[in-house]
Amino acid sequence: MNKKTFILIAFVFLKFILQCVLIDSEYDLQRDEYLHLDQAHHLAWGYLSVPPVTSWFSYLIYLLGNSVFWVKFFPALFGAITLIIVWKTIEVLKGNLYALILGAICIIFSSLLRINMLYQPNSLDVLCWTAFYYVVVQYITTEKPKWLYIGAAVFAFGFLNKYNILFLLIGLLPALVLSQQRRLFAEKKLYLALIFGLLLILPNILWQYNNNFPIVHHMKELAETQLVNVDRIGFLKEQLLFFIGAFFVILASFYALLFYKPFAKYKFFFASFVFTLLVFIYFKAKAYYAIGLYPIYIAFGATFLDKILETGARRYLKPIFILIPLLFFIPMYNLAFPNKSPEYIYKHPEKYKKFGMLRWEDGKDHALPQDFADMLGWQELARKTDSLYTLFPKSENTLVLCDNYGQAGAINYYTRKGIKAVSFNADYVNWFNLNIHYKNLIRIKEYEEESNEFAETSPFFQSAFIGGQITNKYAREYRTTIFVFTNAKIDINKRLEQEIKEETNYNEE
Repeated sequence: MNKKTFILIAFVFLKFILQCVLIDSEYDLQRDEYLHLDQAHHLAWGYLSVPPVTSWFSYLIYLLGNSVFWVKFFPALFGAITLIIVWKTIEVLKGNLYALILGAICIIFSSLLRINMLYQPNSLDVLCWTAFYYVVVQYITTEKPKWLYIGAAVFAFGFLNKYNILFLLIGLLPALVLSQQRRLFAEKKLYLALIFGLLLILPNILWQYNNNFPIVHHMKELAETQLVNVDRIGFLKEQLLFFIGAFFVILASFYALLFYKPFAKYKFFFASFVFTLLVFIYFKAKAYYAIGLYPIYIAFGATFLDKILETGARRYLKPIFILIPLLFFIPMYNLAFPNKSPEYIYKHPEKYKKFGMLRWEDGKDHALPQDFADMLGWQELARKTDSLYTLFPKSENTLVLCDNYGQAGAINYYTRKGIKAVSFNADYVNWFNLNIHYKNLIRIKEYEEESNEFAETSPFFQSAFIGGQITNKYAREYRTTIFVFTNAKIDINKRLEQEIKEETNYNEE
């Protein structure tokens, strides 16, 4: 094993270690993660929420035991592979050891730590963007046709993970047309590679067609409810934060792509960056959609800085450039991750409030940042729902109906009673079992000051009662209520005794 390989392996280990210490043990999974994990039980070539690739990894996680370890392992793995690809890109660009170390540090100590913290399509999306750009670099460097087919496969896999990668192509194509590389469009091999890529994504396109293109409805709804509120200036400001410690490296890459002769054949990458960012701005995209743009430019910038700092007094700047990402990471580590208990954040809100992190989408300040609060209360909800579910002699006749996909997914993930909760929200609307004659209803309802659930639903059942609430005051789902409607005779006192017993056993565990 040579020195470079040893250092790379050390960085990969560091990446995994950091991902392990970023989440305090008091937090559950985040609501989106539960939905993605539940897709393992409903494999298809498409979903209302995402393309199919996430479900494939969810199924693999299920086969591996469905533990939290594996849920967190895969996004960390995608982040580690992104790091490796940036490393390999620097090697292709003839960067020396310093460039490799600088590039690795810029990738590790960045917003990717936050992205790779959660089991969502975003980690793999960034990886696919980086891998595709790497393939482009390889093809421009070697002109070997195999890289066109590899690129088609990478793009197809990225497309089947998240449609966001289309923005990459929209930005790259005009940049190629305006560069000397436009001769590629006269090559037959390019179109054969395009056909190959199209065949790979065809099953998902057919799924979209057979389901009346739900992606169109989803994008329209997203544009009307979320993207309409996106501030374009705010979008640009947030771009500076994603790789703030590597900002100088990215700026160096732009200069190098325009003026550094060894990078002349890669000059179109600068135009590609500009076009892609302009497309994101035009469509008022969310800021994090563009994160996949940056890793490849870190490779260019690190290589260029390595070359210009090799000799003279400038070589003394090398350790300073290494330290900058580390110094920027310190405040990020203390604020941006749920690595402190909810109680600690509640008792020390000053810094969080200063940066507006306690402000939720309702415009009010709360005890915790909203995304941290979104990782609490789920196990409690599942445990209490399990307890109620066992009250019915034929539990398969009991429908567990939730308000949102987070509730349904969390119950299905943590249940020990085989519950298959559903919702009219997201993909769950397609997962109802309509072949069962339901006699009992467990209704999971977001808290309302004046709930009319009893008035609306009780007339269809013989009895009804509130079975419990989420009591974790820091949870976003705090006071979410479990209503029980049944045609069976239930001893309420016995139910309460069972609930107390369940809580006691859980606390002892």
